[in-house]
Amino acid sequence: MADAAHPELDRITMRFARAPSGARLAWARHGAGPPLVRVAHWLTHVEREPQSAIWRPWLGRHGRRFSLIRYDERGYGLSDDDAVAAGLDRAVDDLAAVIEASNEPRVALLGISGAAPIAIAYATRHPQRVSHLVLLGGYLCGLTHREPSAQTQAFFEAQLQLMEQGWGRNHPAVQQFFTTTLAPDASPEMARALNELQRLACNGRQAAQFMRTRATLDVRALAPHVACPCLVLHVEGDLIVHHELGRELAAAIPGAQFQTLPGRNHVPLPGDAAFERCFSAMETFILGAMPEVTLTPRERELASLVAGGLDNAQIGARMGWADKTVRNALSALYAKLGVEGRPQAVVRTRELGLG
Repeated sequence: MADAAHPELDRITMRFARAPSGARLAWARHGAGPPLVRVAHWLTHVEREPQSAIWRPWLGRHGRRFSLIRYDERGYGLSDDDAVAAGLDRAVDDLAAVIEASNEPRVALLGISGAAPIAIAYATRHPQRVSHLVLLGGYLCGLTHREPSAQTQAFFEAQLQLMEQGWGRNHPAVQQFFTTTLAPDASPEMARALNELQRLACNGRQAAQFMRTRATLDVRALAPHVACPCLVLHVEGDLIVHHELGRELAAAIPGAQFQTLPGRNHVPLPGDAAFERCFSAMETFILGAMPEVTLTPRERELASLVAGGLDNAQIGARMGWADKTVRNALSALYAKLGVEGRPQAVVRTRELGLG
């Protein structure tokens, strides 16, 4: 159904990438602007999220300024499971496979909650592929590496048991237990939507595995090697990942900006004071420093073809130009955009919302 508030969500494209094991990874893309990859976080489902009262406003808001790429990691949503042990390496491999499939030479990364360590690991292993790093509600290391008390560890194990034994029962009580902590100020409609999306994303064994794996992540040694600009956002009253862990994360990354958001929900929701502040901060951070470029109508047409990935021959056929004319026009366009070569031009033209 068309949505006047978020028309870009009617133009979502879904595809499948391949993990190194051969497992199929579902990924989706929508919007216009520079590419922003949302690293897979708690129980995604790329097909169902656009209909969710929780995520539809997020996706619509992103699509206004970015070409948003999101995916389901192995074992969740529409992606295949396999026999490869879950952990940081597998998660980074999934992210790398999706970025390769997107054909984007350089992307910004959004790491929410337990996806933050994965985003950091990818950014340090592939620094040439990451333009900006935004971390929301994240942490450097999971519970296992924080020297939890016996009581804290016992409570964590009890949650895992609750998932494994009760996730598939025909009532939302188990999901509601986690929803209440993730989004204590969610409206009844949003709470129901989050309950349902969690249920659809995976079974109880997989949900418990997800929590168990995230608890073992540790990127304390990698964080000081992040080379791209980084913005760390954290909700002040977050009940899942305490605010202090966000401050610790920002302090570990050289030059990282840190901003506290008001509220208690782990991820800001529509209606929260933090919602617009969160998006405004991300957009200013990623887009704000880009110099303004004025193109003639003909240059804009050419730039759109570059953003669309067309080669010189295809551009010549579209524009009615000889090969030499195409080369000269591209050289002039690259100079105006302040880029060197086709890969940078593709990124820059997409940053301008073309293609």
